[in-house]
Formats: sequence, C-alpha cells, structure tokens
Amino acid sequence: MNTDHPSVLIVDDEFSVRDSLSRWLRKDGFDATPAESGETALAAAKTRHFDAAVVDIKMPGMDGLDLQAALRGIDPDLAVIIITAYASVDSAVRALKDGAFDYVTKPVDPAELSHLLQRAVEKRRLSEENSQLRRTIDDLVSVDMMVGQSPAIRKVMELIRHVAPTDATVLVVGESGTGKELIARAIHANSPRRYRPIISVNCGAIPESLLESELFGHEKGAFTGATAKRRGKIEMADGGTLFLDEVGAISPKTQVELLRVLEEKSFTRVGGHETVHVDFRVVCATNENLEDAVRAGRFREDFFYRINVFTIEAPPLRSRREDIPLLARHFVERFARQMDRRITDISPEAMRRLCEHDWPGNVRELCNAIERAMVVGTPPTIQAEDLPFSTRRPAAVAGAAGPGPGDSLEDVEKRHIESILERTGWNITQAAAILRVDRVTVYNKIRKFGLAREPAQHQGD
Repeated sequence: MNTDHPSVLIVDDEFSVRDSLSRWLRKDGFDATPAESGETALAAAKTRHFDAAVVDIKMPGMDGLDLQAALRGIDPDLAVIIITAYASVDSAVRALKDGAFDYVTKPVDPAELSHLLQRAVEKRRLSEENSQLRRTIDDLVSVDMMVGQSPAIRKVMELIRHVAPTDATVLVVGESGTGKELIARAIHANSPRRYRPIISVNCGAIPESLLESELFGHEKGAFTGATAKRRGKIEMADGGTLFLDEVGAISPKTQVELLRVLEEKSFTRVGGHETVHVDFRVVCATNENLEDAVRAGRFREDFFYRINVFTIEAPPLRSRREDIPLLARHFVERFARQMDRRITDISPEAMRRLCEHDWPGNVRELCNAIERAMVVGTPPTIQAEDLPFSTRRPAAVAGAAGPGPGDSLEDVEKRHIESILERTGWNITQAAAILRVDRVTVYNKIRKFGLAREPAQHQGD
C-alpha cells in the first residue's frame, strides 16, 4: 500500500458528484479513480489495488450495498465508505453492520470525507502490519521446532535456550549446509526481540564494493547510480537482529567499520554526515576457521573477539546420523504439501541408503535429495532408485587412521559442488538453487576450486 498517495475508488452514477469528489481528494493527496456504476467499479477492483472505496448507496443496476459485498469479496480488508441521502440512513446503518467503515450524508463535506479516508487508510495500514507481523512470527523457528533427537543437536538446542534471552553476540560455526541460519533464526525467535525483524546479509555473495552500501545504506548522490537515499541492513535491523552470514568474507576495512558500529551502536550512511543510532543484536555465521584467518592476517583479531562472545557449533550430519530418518520424513511432509504430492513414506532400502550416505553437503544436501526424490518418485513411497545417488562412499570407521587424500572439508565441498554442476549440465542458476546459495557464490566457488566444464561430447553419432 502506498501511504504517500493512497488509492481511492469513487463510485457514483452522477458525473458531478464523482468528478468533484475526485478533484477534491486529489488535492488532499489521494489517488482517486472515478467509476460511474457498480459494474465499472468491480472491473477496476479486479485489475488494481485500492486502499478504500467511496460508494453511493443509490445507483441504477447494482446498488451500493451489493457493490460493497462484491468489493469486499475481492478484497476483504477494503475500507468502504457509504454515501447516503438523509432518507436512507437506515440503509447506511445496515451497510455498517455488513462491514462498511463509515458513511457520509449528501451533500458531501470534502473535509469530512478526507478525514474519514485518512482514518480508513491508517486502519488498513495497521491491519496489514499486524498481518505481516503474525506471518513473521509464524515463520520464526522456535527451539522445539528444530528437528532431531541426537546428543549433538540437543546440545545446540540447550545453548540456544541459554543465549537467546540475552543480547550477547553469537558466532555460529559449522560446515556448509548444517543449518547455521536456522540456528540464528531460532535464537531470534526465542529472544525478547522476536517481534522485530531479523535481517540477513550474505556477506560472501555481495561484492566488496557494494557491501558497505548494503550494510550502512547511502545518501542520494553518494556514488554513481545512487539516485535516492537508501536505508541499509543495519538500519533495517533496528530493534531486531542482524544476521551476518559468511562473516569471514568481510574485508578488513569493513570489519573496522562494523566494529565501531557494534561498539557505539551508531553510524553514518555512505556519503552522509547525519549520525544514525540503532539498537540491534548481532548473530554471525561462518564455515571458515576464523582463528586460522586471524593468524593468516585475513581477519582482524579485534573484530574476531568482538563477534566471538558466545559460540555455537552446528554439527555435521555425519555426526548425528540418528537424526537422518527424522529429517528425511520432515522433508517428505514439507514437500508433499508444497508440491501437492501423495508421497508419504520412504522405503526401508531407501532409508538405509540415506542413513549410510556420507552427506558432504549436510542437511542441505539431504533436503535436496528428498526434494528430487519427491519429483521423480511414484506415490505413495520413495524408493531407493528415486534418490540422486546410486552408490555410497563408506562411512568413517571409528578408530580408523588419520585422514586420507581428498578427505579435507575443502575437498569434500569441491567434489559436491562439481557433482551438482555436472548434474545440472553446468546451469549456474539451477546449481545455485540446489545448493541454496546465490549465483555469485557459485561463480566464486568455481574460481576458488579451479573447476572447469568438460568439453561437450559429439552428438548424433
């Protein structure tokens, strides 16, 4: 809804009335659209959004009461104001009982109508904000909603319960795909800030040249292309939580600026001079070893200590194999609803393969495997052949000797990304969707690991 120029539908069969009302309301800052009949008004309401409608109760054909019901059938939250003559006040009262916002009597006082519309638009705005808040709260993740019964995930849940009620800065560490953002959202959902926004920033997906503007916002004319003032993510997180994902990708220069903001809770927008005061909590996440990065000079020691107040480690899926059946069935239920598929179970052989697979991509890879199986599988059960892998690498044996070649996390990540690229025929958009990252991250990983597409085979032989 555009509260700068709220849109109003003016419905009256008399040209002089609707024309004069439209001109008066436009002078008061409304976007007024006239309609000469109920049928014309309905056609307009089906093609565009209106914040309010002013409807004459007595019109040929469809009268105001019928039109009110029809308009609210299209938009139940539409604020309808009825225009009535003195002789039809009883009808106006009936309209109020049917949900009209208010009524005015002829001759219409423009000031009275404008005031009523302002109240109606404000009420609608508050209603929409409340609805959005309810949706946001519904989307938040409570600790009890995290899936798993293993000791490793129970430890994570207990740590979340301890730190969530505080304002302590939290660093969530763990391999890619282990659910670090889910942990961050659970911390926010169980904190006193739960009714304010959680703003996520994927620091690894934003070029360094743009990250500063993304975080701090900018003033009009601050740089080429800055055609208007823009609020940054930090300002948007005021009162809530700022989640910095892939925090290890932040440059030392931006680390210095963020350190000052975390200490002072104030900043200036890029190209600006006004000090903006903010109140937010910070949760960071990384799959890098930041202590190694500090020793290598790639990460500032003071910034590391500032964000490493309370650490939660997201366990890899291979260390919580007993949770795989619970997670797999959770994803089956989710995708069955999303895809409207009647697949409700997983065969014993398919479950065995799921439990024995190494899952280098962790929970994200398991989610993608179930999603793919839901697409290709036949109701009511996922079979082993529906899974995206036909063989498995043997699970690590307890007490085995040290790591072998290619067993490092970086090697595993490289193999996984390469397999996804091959599966999608090197379609970067599809690969990014499967990996649940953006295209920039995929390109960065391709460059980092030196991946190259194999030459296409000749076709038609």
